[in-house]
Amino acid sequence: MSSTASPRMDADARVWALLGPTNTGKTHLAIERMLGHETGMIGLPLRLLAREVYDRVKDRVGTMNVALITGEEKIIPDNPRYWVTTVESMPVGVPVDFLAVDEIQLCADPERGHVFTQRLMHARGELETMFLGADTIRGRIKDLVKGCRFEQRPRFSELTYAGSKKISRLPRRSAVVAFSSDQVYAIAELIRRNRGGAAVVMGALSPRTRNAQVALYQSGDVDFIVATDAIGMGLNMDVDHVAFASLEKFDGRHHRALTSAEIAQIAGRAGRYMNDGTFGVTGQAPALDEEQIEDIEEHRFDPVRMLMWRNSNLDFASLSHLFDSLDMPPPAKGLMRARHATDAAALALMARDPRVKPLATGRDAVERLWEVAQVPDFRKVMIDEHASLLANIYDHLMRNDGASPGRIPEDWFSSQTKRTDRTDGDIDTLASRLAHIRTWTYVANRADWLEDPVYWQGVTRAIEDRLSDALHERLTQQFIDRRTSVLLKRLQQREDLMASVSAEGEVMVEGEFVGRLAGLVFVPDPRAEGVDGKALRAAADKVVTGEIEARARRIAAAEDTAFELTEHGRIMWESAAIGRLIAGGDRLSPKVELTCGEELQAADRLAATQRLEKFVEAHIAKVLEPLIKLRDADDVTGLARGVAFRLVEALGAIRRDEAADDITALAQPDRAMLRKYGVRFGAFSIFLPALLKPAPAHLILLLHAVFGSGNATIDLPTPPAPGLTSAPTEDNVPDFFYPALGFRVCGPRAVRLDMLERLADAIRPKIAARAELGHGYGGAGFVADADLMSLVGCSGEAFDGLLASLGFKPQTIRVKKMPEAKPVEDAAPAADAPAEAAPDASGEATPQPASDPGEANPQEATPQEATGAPAAEETATTETDPTAKPTTAENAVSETEIAATDAAEDASETAAADDANADDDGMEEIVLWRPVRKNRGPQGPRSRAADGEPNARTGGGGKPGGPTRGKGPRKGGKKGGPNAGGKGGNKGPRQMSARPPRSDKPVDPDSPFAVLSQLKNKS
Repeated sequence: MSSTASPRMDADARVWALLGPTNTGKTHLAIERMLGHETGMIGLPLRLLAREVYDRVKDRVGTMNVALITGEEKIIPDNPRYWVTTVESMPVGVPVDFLAVDEIQLCADPERGHVFTQRLMHARGELETMFLGADTIRGRIKDLVKGCRFEQRPRFSELTYAGSKKISRLPRRSAVVAFSSDQVYAIAELIRRNRGGAAVVMGALSPRTRNAQVALYQSGDVDFIVATDAIGMGLNMDVDHVAFASLEKFDGRHHRALTSAEIAQIAGRAGRYMNDGTFGVTGQAPALDEEQIEDIEEHRFDPVRMLMWRNSNLDFASLSHLFDSLDMPPPAKGLMRARHATDAAALALMARDPRVKPLATGRDAVERLWEVAQVPDFRKVMIDEHASLLANIYDHLMRNDGASPGRIPEDWFSSQTKRTDRTDGDIDTLASRLAHIRTWTYVANRADWLEDPVYWQGVTRAIEDRLSDALHERLTQQFIDRRTSVLLKRLQQREDLMASVSAEGEVMVEGEFVGRLAGLVFVPDPRAEGVDGKALRAAADKVVTGEIEARARRIAAAEDTAFELTEHGRIMWESAAIGRLIAGGDRLSPKVELTCGEELQAADRLAATQRLEKFVEAHIAKVLEPLIKLRDADDVTGLARGVAFRLVEALGAIRRDEAADDITALAQPDRAMLRKYGVRFGAFSIFLPALLKPAPAHLILLLHAVFGSGNATIDLPTPPAPGLTSAPTEDNVPDFFYPALGFRVCGPRAVRLDMLERLADAIRPKIAARAELGHGYGGAGFVADADLMSLVGCSGEAFDGLLASLGFKPQTIRVKKMPEAKPVEDAAPAADAPAEAAPDASGEATPQPASDPGEANPQEATPQEATGAPAAEETATTETDPTAKPTTAENAVSETEIAATDAAEDASETAAADDANADDDGMEEIVLWRPVRKNRGPQGPRSRAADGEPNARTGGGGKPGGPTRGKGPRKGGKKGGPNAGGKGGNKGPRQMSARPPRSDKPVDPDSPFAVLSQLKNKS
């Protein structure tokens, strides 16, 4: 072919244009016309289409008779008769009898139009020239090609608008069109999840990858294809519906709306030969207006008015001459000078490169520079980066200092290709490598750029094939669910499907995994869901229903050891949840809700439920055995029965202050009844120590939660770790949380009940020791030392808050130093030495005091009893307000007992004041913890005048002000008191009166004042 028409062409050549919409058989006719001549050439708009036509022609005439030339692929036998090329790659100077150019309307394309225009004006076959395209270019061809004949062909099938449809509702054999790779991938993924998968076709794919993807669609393995507008240029597939996911595209400079002609070109792929097709929109694309729809259906479009043109007769004398020739104006009306394409922009940048400018001198050097500038930007990078790569290539070509002057060094070329020769990575990584190798494939196909171009063509082609296969595999893995697509294909063919359940519970349909049986519930594979999910479920239900019924019968006959109750209230069987606890009549009698689907019949459901309820009943009876025995005890009667009932209702522990009246009224025989069943009467709690072990404690917590939440999902905080004696309290926990676990909230800490009682046992001898030594040592009270803190696992402010919540308050005083205890050999065990063991939270035994307060030894005191302190159970408000007025019957203690407590505190205060000016030797300052003084009622502090005692809070004059510390003796006093007689007064120790309790008033042997009163009476 020559760039200018020969005399024979002008005189005898038959030039004609076959115009019309898509699906008119234009390309097919052109191929048939070409094969009717001895030689021929056809230029196609896309390399993908060129490859498709090449394969068709090769099958007709044989591989040795046809050549394929695209930008990066050249298959040229020795003497080809036919040439299949892209329009840009049509070889110059090859004479052929027949020549055709497809999609000639692309003369108006801003980017590539000048190439098509050049072919329209100058490319001719010696016997026949044929232009194929849309009827919109008829007028421009008539103006530029004199004597051209025109032929109009109608569309074989009808094309109609089908409106907007969701992607999940698109009909089978649909093509979805998008205009960016991100959008293509997103739509393909959505179709995979809902419809089994989609093939992917984009212009950036290699022919090998594209053909493999199209084959998946054509074979019926998938019913959908997601593509760019590449399918609008002659790709022939069996498409029934084309859906536009967008009606805008980026044309290289900005996003613009598609024209009606462009929409029709792409939509025309729907309906092949005599089969009608439809088109519409999907996703976020707006609906088409009525005028556009009518134009597309009737194939009426505005004619092309201007064709892109660029001078092809370039002057390579110098760079300036080259630029001038590129900027020449069009030679005829109806032609527009094309904007600078990628090659022209790259040329301008290379001309300013310091490596290129000194080399681009002379005709050959400038022509070589223009050849390099025409290397396509397959990578789609910034023009600066593309120009830099081309400058490197040109620099190598123009060097004369190598083994092969004027050639690209093979070691450099090899290093560039090896960077791409990897098949790992995701879709984008492989696509990027494929774009790079396409650049080097293009370079290798320039015969005069490499020393051995044939070898390097084979190397680059092999790398491209490997990358193409890897990309096809990744696309298939990512966007095609072969399992679902195969099943859907079988369902569409209305074939019966074989289903089975494996030993591991996997449900298989036709050998493909569609779900899993978890206990008595079928869990479908999410990938099997979608429009045809019901059909898949129907196939699986046949085998699933029978298996679930068989499992229910196995559950009904199973032993207790086959089941497990979790801390969240679920019942496990064979590692699957088959039921959960729900609220019953009381905390110890929860019900069971079976976890199953609708497949299970009522009779099997009832039998399995009853079996699980029996398991739960037996499990509770085993783990909470002490509590169950107490509940069912026949020998616990009278008042003891009432206390036992309260313990069972609370699942094993109640606060002593909440049952003060009942406890006070209990006689020793009643207490013995309860102790027989493991009940311990502590200073702060009445509880069953055996239930403090982790297993029963966690079960009690669960039973509380189930009863409190009804049928709601049980969601509890994490309990303290086993073995902890106390833990910081957490906010927003249920009221039953810590008590159920066997802890009591004491200020900032939750303390285990048994450790709280051990703390009381440890405090008792300390209080008694100071009380025996007298007021010079501070009197009744104790010092918080490390031994006490270690019992509850906290110190500092946390321990102070704990004591305050128990009814103690700190007082800083100066007292005599405590004498050191003398070692006693073979001493008998102390009264508070542990004689029996109670379990700690880890399940191990911990020491207990020799006897509980008020039990075996009624005279043994609690920590408060030794000081006159109110016991923790005396007031329900102790933890929040230690000074609150007690509300229990134990307020009715004798005035003598109260006086004894006050006297002990007043004595220590007076001693501290009297010793303020004394010699400091033998003195120490301590923080003494004392019980909170009982509220005297609304009249303020109780007056002691009637008892002949001084008012310790007002001084001798009775006015408020409190004791005077460190400033000498108190002044004044009430008549009858030790300080009576005016100023000064008696500096000796105060005398305390103690009256025994009234005989007509019963006193609780656990009273916090009883023992102290007796100690004072003895003294």
